[in-house]
Amino acid sequence: MWLITGGAGYIGSHVVRELTAAGESLVVLDDLSSGDPARLPAGIVLERGSVLDAEVLARVLREYAVDGIVHIAGRKQVAESVERPLYYYRENIDGLRTVLDAAAAAGVRRFVFSSSAAVYGPTDVDLVTEQTPCAPMSPYGQTKLAGEWLVAAAGRAYGMATVSLRYFNVAGAATPELADTGVSNLVPMVFQRLAAGAPPLIFGDDYPTPDGTCVRDYVHVQDIASAHLAAARRLTADPDTALVLNIGTGLGVSVAEMVTVIGEVTGHTDLVPEVGPRRPGDPARVIASAEAIAKELDWRAQYDVREMVGSAWAGWQARHPG
Repeated sequence: MWLITGGAGYIGSHVVRELTAAGESLVVLDDLSSGDPARLPAGIVLERGSVLDAEVLARVLREYAVDGIVHIAGRKQVAESVERPLYYYRENIDGLRTVLDAAAAAGVRRFVFSSSAAVYGPTDVDLVTEQTPCAPMSPYGQTKLAGEWLVAAAGRAYGMATVSLRYFNVAGAATPELADTGVSNLVPMVFQRLAAGAPPLIFGDDYPTPDGTCVRDYVHVQDIASAHLAAARRLTADPDTALVLNIGTGLGVSVAEMVTVIGEVTGHTDLVPEVGPRRPGDPARVIASAEAIAKELDWRAQYDVREMVGSAWAGWQARHPG
């Protein structure tokens, strides 16, 4: 039995559906601060509660005989983390420590941790490997890197098989009802601006990149979900697993290029973005090497940028008809 923390959220709900479709038994814990129960498949048990609540965690692990955890719950906005670092350390580090403490006490033997490419910070390599030195530029990235350390240490001390998955930039939706409802990520942020009759907003065009805008590795959320299933299966098959892996495509797309694709998909081919100041904590270029995850989990991304934007747009239109 798997416990999925944050399973009613954007990424979490995709992971829940992927594991459920593969025949895995699971229960979801979510405080619903950004999650929605309607995202969950019929029959999935939702326990409402915080990962900071040790009593709730202990009860859920005991009542459902949980022996594996996929920890996705946490805060994820880079700019907000710069403004509220103590909040991010509490939510992301204290929350993870509380989950690991409960897991160790309950004898949980499998643990998947939702990490981030934000652990890397500025890089001077074409492709970021898992051995690239980490120098996170934001408290968010710091909490993810420290989280990886916590997971690895707990795994060694308490006999847990562990995988930390470093997400690169997530976009898209498996179905319209699972689309990202937040506006902190680039794609829904542009949709919101278009709906308001405003031009897309780009944060900085003076980065040391070919067109001056940040370059990122965009990954379809369905690919993110399939990577979690591959990780879960690896932990079940090999109790000695201790891995940190990128989830990426190996392909870089600039913010300006992504805005162009969004314009083509949505029919706004005459978009002229507005350029604002840089956001604190944003490195110029981060593109994943996906060789390690292909080798360790036999996983590769299946979707391209246009498919990501098209599926996200279908979700936006479903929520904003007319």
